Amino acid sequence: MNEPLVQRHWLALAAPKAAPALATSTVLILGRVWNANGAEHSVGNAALMVVLAAGAATAGAFASAGRAGDPVIAGTAFAASGALALAGVAGYADGLPLPLLLWSLATATAYGIAARYWRTDRRATIAYERQTTVRREEHGHVERVEALRAGAQIEVARAGAGYAEQLATALITRAALPGFNPQALTDAGLPELPAVTEHE
Repeated sequence: MNEPLVQRHWLALAAPKAAPALATSTVLILGRVWNANGAEHSVGNAALMVVLAAGAATAGAFASAGRAGDPVIAGTAFAASGALALAGVAGYADGLPLPLLLWSLATATAYGIAARYWRTDRRATIAYERQTTVRREEHGHVERVEALRAGAQIEVARAGAGYAEQLATALITRAALPGFNPQALTDAGLPELPAVTEHE
């Protein structure tokens, strides 16, 4: 019934919390590298990023439309659209203030969306742990009751065996007494005792 304890490394616990900031920071850094390599004030590069961001947003809208929409695909498409827009601004803009402002907004939005999923996951984990604890307690209770019942049956069987041994000893001792007449017991209305045969 004992389950092994699993201790997760602190990096494994911190990685999901750092993922939104790492993602937006990576997009910002790549956008600024792109800016340093000639994307600044390049109309063609800006138009490309606008088209890619709009295409990703359209794909996200189509993925989330209707009752059978897939939220994972829609979320991925919208995240790609935001990343492309941020990369486009970071690559096209002159200085750092506007890209940093967009980076901070994108990071805050990513954490806001992730916090919702973290809460849902935490609730599901807590509910599962509660159900597991209740199930474990029920099974433990059933095991304790069955152990008590089995112990009681063993004690009854042990007492019955002791009583039968004492009765057999009494019958053998009585039959060995001088003047013992089993027929007199039968005539008195007592049940007939079984014949005792001595094995040598």
